[in-house]
Amino acid sequence: MAHTHTKTLYHVIYSTKQRRPMLPAALMGRLTEFTGGLIRQRDGKLLAMNGNENHVHLLASLTPAQALSDQVRDIKAISSAWIKREVPRFAWQNGYSAFTVSRSIQPAMERYIAAQVEHHRTRTFEEELVELLEKAGVDYDPRFVFD
Repeated sequence: MAHTHTKTLYHVIYSTKQRRPMLPAALMGRLTEFTGGLIRQRDGKLLAMNGNENHVHLLASLTPAQALSDQVRDIKAISSAWIKREVPRFAWQNGYSAFTVSRSIQPAMERYIAAQVEHHRTRTFEEELVELLEKAGVDYDPRFVFD
């Protein structure tokens, strides 16, 4: 893809299976490094990652050479196997949410992701995700947002 030039930023969100609290805070830094490595191996760049015990947010520039769904599937599968070494029975939810992010709001998105622990002192993951879906104009069936 010699003459293809892109800079697409994605805000990707996914939770633990049934939103169980399975991500200890002490693991988040190492999970961020691990995930960043996975994304770099696929010619992308992790710009920010954070979350709490039941979900994560990523801001990443991902390669256009592979479908977003394939990249997220691989990141989740490989990181799940890695996490299971410390957290038996760990699993990510089946799906994910992803939004494109304008470069002009990248700094604000990085701050939003960095403040996840503080943010979730007053609102649940479910409330946050529904608000993000609605703000982005994503059509969704409330029966199938959470597995």
